Amino acid sequence: MLEPMAHLSISYYAFLVGLKMDVKSILRTGPKAMKVSIAGTIIPFSLGSGLYFIFGPKEDEKLGFLFWGASLTVTGFSVLTKILDKQQILHTEIGKTAVAAALINDLSAWGFLALAFAVTSSKSDIQWAIICTIAFTLVCVYYVRPALSWIIRKTPEGQGYSEFYICSILTGMALGGVVTDLCGTHPMIGAFIFGLVIPNEVLEATMVDKLEDFVIGILMPVYFVVCGLRTNIDVISNDTSWVVVGLVIVLACSVKVLSALAVTLFSDLTVSEAVPVGLLSNAKSVMVLIILEAGQLQKALNTQTYSIMVVAVLVMTMIVTPAAIWFRPVQNTIPYKRRTVQKAKSDEEFRVLACIYNTRNVPTIINLLRTSNSSQRSPISVFALQLVELVGRASTMMVVHNARKAGPRNPSHIEAQADQIITAFDNYELRSEGVYTQALTARCAYTTMDEDICTVAKEKRSALIIIPFHKQQTIDGEMEDINPSIRSVNEGVLANAPCSVGILIDRGSAESHDHARNIAMLFFGGPDDREALAYAWRMAEDASDVRLTVMRFIPSSDAVEVNNVDQNDGNHVCLQIDLEREKLLDDDYLSKFKIATINSKSISYYELVLNDEEEAVKAIKSMDEHNHDLYMVGRGRGMVSPLTSGLDDWCDCPELGPIGDLLVTSQFESSFSVLIVQQYTKANKMREGSIRSTSSVNYADEIVMRPSISESEGFESFGSFRKWDNDN
Repeated sequence: MLEPMAHLSISYYAFLVGLKMDVKSILRTGPKAMKVSIAGTIIPFSLGSGLYFIFGPKEDEKLGFLFWGASLTVTGFSVLTKILDKQQILHTEIGKTAVAAALINDLSAWGFLALAFAVTSSKSDIQWAIICTIAFTLVCVYYVRPALSWIIRKTPEGQGYSEFYICSILTGMALGGVVTDLCGTHPMIGAFIFGLVIPNEVLEATMVDKLEDFVIGILMPVYFVVCGLRTNIDVISNDTSWVVVGLVIVLACSVKVLSALAVTLFSDLTVSEAVPVGLLSNAKSVMVLIILEAGQLQKALNTQTYSIMVVAVLVMTMIVTPAAIWFRPVQNTIPYKRRTVQKAKSDEEFRVLACIYNTRNVPTIINLLRTSNSSQRSPISVFALQLVELVGRASTMMVVHNARKAGPRNPSHIEAQADQIITAFDNYELRSEGVYTQALTARCAYTTMDEDICTVAKEKRSALIIIPFHKQQTIDGEMEDINPSIRSVNEGVLANAPCSVGILIDRGSAESHDHARNIAMLFFGGPDDREALAYAWRMAEDASDVRLTVMRFIPSSDAVEVNNVDQNDGNHVCLQIDLEREKLLDDDYLSKFKIATINSKSISYYELVLNDEEEAVKAIKSMDEHNHDLYMVGRGRGMVSPLTSGLDDWCDCPELGPIGDLLVTSQFESSFSVLIVQQYTKANKMREGSIRSTSSVNYADEIVMRPSISESEGFESFGSFRKWDNDN
């Protein structure tokens, strides 16, 4: 009763494997991985075929060597990827080589299975079975795939695919299975080929979402039960000693290592790389059970030879995880200290991770980086991370691009975008002094994208992560959502980042400027505002063509005090702030800033005393007439002020903070960019900065600062404002 359901399940499984397999990536496989995969196919097949005859098969079982040899060539691509990703070695040289070779081994295993079926199903008409299967494959590639592409093009974009459409695809899969069964192979070969030629990534993703849970969670366990029922440990040593059986299992487990070592003779793969690659290549997937069960179904394998190989496969797969742990690279022991802009030294390398969701983000990010004031004395290293959603048959991966290297002749949409990003950052590096750039592409699901961003930032030891906002400005000046999932990614980065984070919003400035020349920094107090000031200070320091205006907003003595309540809403990271201590740290840092910039003609500092949030909003909006092209402000976590307390209730985007949300959602006449900065703070530990009591601060000793707001600055219309000077 279980057999029909089990074979239906493997047909659906084969269809899913075909959907997920990316054949184009095989064409981009490097020479080292290609040699490993070829050796990992030929040597295991040859050795497996030879070992099979040790057990003296009967005349009608001699073709069983095809199934034994094919089972040893298998390396489970999906299984290996998950193991390596969990052990954090997926993006190492060893991991990338093993995974690239596994994909080719997986595809070749399907070829061996089709050949074995054709040979054992119709011994008198082997050639016709092979020819008919090849003909069916060509028909699918040259006729079925173009027909499906035509139908997809006729479907209105964004409409989705109806249940009738999905059922029609599944019917086509079933017909493909019937055709290959008539050809003399097996229905799952037809289902696999049909899944392989589905052309559209969105359709692939829809089919996987509809089928995967049902097939993997309900149907496939039935198949595993059937495979288990066919296994009989008691007959393994029939007519053969356990020593021979053990030796065969050991050789089967070591054949991938031997094939990898063989590659060292004619490639640049070293022995120290070959051993772990070989051990990791022992990871087996469901495919190996399909091959062995097919051999017994075709009566090419008896219970003994089937059971021996099942045991060998289990042992091989059990080896992989310990091997991955053993060969996991030692973590960098150099302390990761420069996690903020404020702590970065001016004569040290400033490391920035720039995240890119689409090519529209590139000009705004490069404009900000150009403003960051790089030089030979104070260099900048920029890691441009292209973030690609995992859809269809694509697999999770991290690609490090070689600069100025020509891409493929017929690039996909993602590859074309990567080429544009590489070109843009190469040009930025060539035209700037003291700049190093590296482009990377991370292909992952939105649910784990924030983890990948934080992992790359930690690996690259970044001091700042720049992430684009999830909204973009329309022609009429309104802000519209690009993708709601991007907002969740940004929130995850803000909550878990190993360094400071900046959310970058473009309100038309990128189209008119190549870098910011008139910067406004709004200072309300707290660690985030200090971080924003540190970055603004870096931009304007020794820069002849950049003007920086720092505006500190101070509540007046008449302002209503606000209680420091917990603002944590469950979705955004919130800090418990000691307001008195933060005020002391603010004064310390601002004093340092004023002393250092007192003779700078391009840096202005003002303090504005206000009564409530309404006056603060009017003051910020009045700054629009000065045509600032970059506003910088801290996110303001945990800080409460009479000047911002009422704005929290009206925030459309709480991740920006009250002032950032005001700058993004309000109407302004000028075009500018906004950078919302969050400073990295170590949880449950005191942040950097000196500790002083309130009584130890002598405000009378403050240096003479630049004049307070003058009438020419445009604030004279606010009669309720008071000027601040040193005597007050």
